[in-house]
Formats: sequence, structure tokens, C-alpha cells
Amino acid sequence: MLYYVIGGLFFGLFIPCLSRRFAKFMPATPAYALWRLVCPAKIPAAVRHSRKFKSFLWRSLLSGLVTAGLTTVYGVKFGSAYAGWPVFYLWTLLLLAEIDWRISLLPDVLTVPLLIGGFAQAALGHGWIIAAESALGAVFGYGLPTLIGILLLRRSKNAFGGGDVKLLAALGAWLGVIPLLYVISASSFLLLGYTLLKQRRSAAYGPILAAAAITVAICFF
Repeated sequence: MLYYVIGGLFFGLFIPCLSRRFAKFMPATPAYALWRLVCPAKIPAAVRHSRKFKSFLWRSLLSGLVTAGLTTVYGVKFGSAYAGWPVFYLWTLLLLAEIDWRISLLPDVLTVPLLIGGFAQAALGHGWIIAAESALGAVFGYGLPTLIGILLLRRSKNAFGGGDVKLLAALGAWLGVIPLLYVISASSFLLLGYTLLKQRRSAAYGPILAAAAITVAICFF
């Protein structure tokens, strides 16, 4: 269990940093993303001593603690020879949530590998569902918000963003149809409550969707 704590803490500490890198250059390919992440620009001394940077360090620490806790829960819950798959699911969702919260965008360079990972773990027999359920879940996750978007086109042209649709398809590939319905229902209620509380007409859907998906996976599997 210790390596789940250490691994989660290490990755979580870098989530805010990774999201800032994505916000600055928005990589088009995984290779370019990796290159820019391992070769970041140096931070000027004035920035390092600023109040904003210190706040960023505290945010990184909080992210590390939360990620370590969730990784441990996932490790204990799904602990097996294939526990790397659930951890990949968890970490990708946490990173996507942070990026969407910062810049209101879910990059393909993360949602597409998440979708492929969902298919792969099901096809190899290492996942929560079988391959047929994974394929059906992905189709459902892509088709339902697309249909809703068409029906709501006159009222709102941005009912679902392209990134949201791809993320729902990826979640369908991991969870299947029924758990995905719970994710959509829970996230919709949470989004409605958030917008009413903050008195806003819209908000980033990715963080709420990720939170619901992480919780539903624990409850269903």
C-alpha cells in the first residue's frame, strides 16, 4: 500500500504544474507534450518569491495529498496484478479535471488515450467490464450527449463541448452503459447545484464529471 501513497503523492504534486504547462502551450501530440513537460522554462526569481507562486505551491501540496489518498483507495479497492489500469484511469481524470478547471478545455492528447485505455483493458480482460460492454459504453457515451446537443441546438449551441463528449465516450469505454448513466445523472445534479449556488449560467463540466466518474467506479466495481 505504501507505493500507492508515494506514487499518488508524487504524481499529485505535479498535477497543477502539468495543468499550467498545458494551459501555456496546449500540446497537439503526446510526444510534444512529453518534450515540453520534461524541458520546462526556468522560473524567474521574482516569480518564485511572489505570493501567487507560494499559493501555487500550497495548491500542489493539497493536490498531492488528495491524489495520494484516492490512489490508496483505488489500490486497496482494485488491488491486483492489474491495478495499474484503475490508477491510470484515476490519474488521467484528476489531471483532466485540473486542466478543465483552469482553461475550460479537455485536450484530446489526454481524452483519446483514456478512451484507448478503456478499450485495451477490457479487450485484455484486465478491466471492470468485457470488451462488448466497453464498445457499447463508448458509443453510448458519445451518442447521448451528441443527441442532446442536437435537441438543444436552438437554445444553447454549447450544451456539450467537444471535449466533454470525448470524455463521456472514454468513460463509457471504462464503465459501460449503466454506470455511465449514474455518472451523467450525478454530475448533472452537481453541476446544477453549483451553478445555482454560484449564480452562474454555466461552469466547467470536466471537474464535476471526473469527480462523479471516480466515485461511481468505486461504488460499482
